[in-house]
Amino acid sequence: MSLDMKIRKDFGGFVLEEELHVGNETLALLGASGCGKSMTLRCIAGIVRPDEGYIRIDGETLFDSSQKIDVPVQERRVGLLFQNYALFPNMNVEQNIMMGMKTLDMPKKEKAEECRRAVEKFYLNGLEKHSVRQLSGGQQQRVALARILVSRPRILMLDEPFSALDSFLRWELEQELMKVLGEFDGTSILVSHNRDEVYRISDHIAVISDGHVDCFDEKKEIFENPRTYQSALLTGCKNFSRAERIDGHRVMAADWGISVRTSREVTAGVKYIGLRQPFHHLATGQKDNVIVCDVLRAIEDLNDMILLLRCGGVSTEYSDLHITVSKRGWGMLQDKTQVRIYLEPENVLVMNQ
Repeated sequence: MSLDMKIRKDFGGFVLEEELHVGNETLALLGASGCGKSMTLRCIAGIVRPDEGYIRIDGETLFDSSQKIDVPVQERRVGLLFQNYALFPNMNVEQNIMMGMKTLDMPKKEKAEECRRAVEKFYLNGLEKHSVRQLSGGQQQRVALARILVSRPRILMLDEPFSALDSFLRWELEQELMKVLGEFDGTSILVSHNRDEVYRISDHIAVISDGHVDCFDEKKEIFENPRTYQSALLTGCKNFSRAERIDGHRVMAADWGISVRTSREVTAGVKYIGLRQPFHHLATGQKDNVIVCDVLRAIEDLNDMILLLRCGGVSTEYSDLHITVSKRGWGMLQDKTQVRIYLEPENVLVMNQ
């Protein structure tokens, strides 16, 4: 299965304009709240109609503004798991699952058998006649997934599936979901703003920013070598500086007031550098790649010290740093008003936009 889409939708004050090409894998849409992730899923499902563009699944056109094609929602065979699961509160578990097969041309007996298998697969045995109102959040999610999968979707879309769950249940259901996605023979799309979930579950990541795809790549590449400011920010980078190229492996960090050596190649279009790892070493004998900062605040964490620092004594948009150091190293400092931090070249990110 594959998904090919290029759409534009003007919501008046916000424009969604995206192009995606996804194969038989799990793609994650990673972005801040309100960036257009959920709206992308609704366009694919047919709930929201784009102003222009096309949407194709496995070569079949679901939407094409130029050809005036707009396949109805119920005929798209697209499974969308909403954040609130969208179960029918007046129906029991079995009836909710059976609703997933309402449009399928199958004998009633086969539908009943398919429902029985889904109940067993999602560990819902004994709950078939229970109202969905009586179920826990985890059980409701399993019912919603069962209902989607019995409809035999060509694409499975999950909109923040763990957002309403506590941390323990979230982890438990994530493991179940990963098993479901591993067995699903088609394209899957996960929407989330949780980078840890995204990394564990997805194959590729599309970073969404202000209604457009800021970056698209394999998950490992996105996290280890983000090419844009937004992708670095969303994958956990907290410290940035505007940068100017000095040579192929050195930049001038304007907000930190030092030249920085990096193991990554620096091209002529460099705009920012960032520090990938939150944990850094206090400089001892090093002279190169050392940044001197005033300590604004020191916070004792369970295992480390979190330091809020300011470079150069002047506040700019990027001059304040968030650095983690060892308790041992911090304890050995006699002067705790100022620190020297060593920037390891392999942990310096280089971004061109």
